[in-house]
Amino acid sequence: MRRSSNILTEFLKAQDDLVIQSADLPLGTLAEMVGSGAIDLEPGFQRRERWKIEKQSALIESFLLNVPVPPIYLSEQNDGTYTAIDGKQRLKSISDYILGKFALKDLEKLESARGLKFLDLPSEIQNSLKLRPYLRVVTLLRQSDPLLKYEVFLRLNRGGESLNPQEIRNVAFRGRLNNLIYKLSENKFLRRQLKIKNFTESAYRQMSDAEYVLRFLTLRSYWSDFSGSLSREMDRFMEQNRNCDDEFITRCEKDFESAIGRCEQLWGGAAFRRPDGENWRDQTLAGMYDAQMIACSEITEDQFKRAIRKKESITQKTRSLFDDGEFDQAVRTGTNTPSRIQLRVERMMGMLAEV
Repeated sequence: MRRSSNILTEFLKAQDDLVIQSADLPLGTLAEMVGSGAIDLEPGFQRRERWKIEKQSALIESFLLNVPVPPIYLSEQNDGTYTAIDGKQRLKSISDYILGKFALKDLEKLESARGLKFLDLPSEIQNSLKLRPYLRVVTLLRQSDPLLKYEVFLRLNRGGESLNPQEIRNVAFRGRLNNLIYKLSENKFLRRQLKIKNFTESAYRQMSDAEYVLRFLTLRSYWSDFSGSLSREMDRFMEQNRNCDDEFITRCEKDFESAIGRCEQLWGGAAFRRPDGENWRDQTLAGMYDAQMIACSEITEDQFKRAIRKKESITQKTRSLFDDGEFDQAVRTGTNTPSRIQLRVERMMGMLAEV
């Protein structure tokens, strides 16, 4: 009886916490909303990828054949704009085609439409695509509980090609902190160490650069006393600080830029990497990133200046840390547990402070 009561309570709460609105919209209307910015499809938002022309063409062919297309899910923001929870690539494809940015390619059925841009279509078809309600749009209104919106993001993306945790955070926790994280992720040294040379690199498309920034900002606050998983701590940090004040933003930016600047000066191209014989492996380790970034943010200016004067010694002592099996494990396996985070940060801090 008690279980039944709990289920009913949770069910009724969900009905109140998630407020949705559904409508069937013409493609022309959706294209206009994307073009005006009413629907936010900036490249840094959500997934950092784009459908190829063949996939975009297949979507437009579906509309021309009157084949049902899955609904779009939008989230209404406090400023009255919308973000795509699910369907960003469909919206982008619709907008690009109607704006004449590509011609149809490699169609399966409508061979007569191959090579045609929107304005090449007969006017009857153009008007139909612009005016007929082709696509169902489900909107989560602004009064919905943000945590329940987060659950929607998770469930919508468990099928097909799932969003990774950072992509989900980017949608679920939009705000001043999220904007700062993506600004800081453009740091040239960070991207060089992550081997992000252009926007086609997998580390960029998977938002690894942004997640590394968030790792630092989260651990900088909690590394010595958090419990549980780092992923949940990062979620909590985003949720609590999504609409933080100017002072918090300034402090986060200053702390990140100071820490990564110190890392670049101390270790150069060997930063965030482990030794490989006389050289360093050409792969950034999240565990080493944590240890060096947090340690550099904790030591004093005098300790940093002393370390800079002894860079060769710092390099050798960093190698020596890996002679300790505990440290080696703490940066390579099971790296996101509190005990291993604390161990690697404390060892790195101790080494820098003692040089």
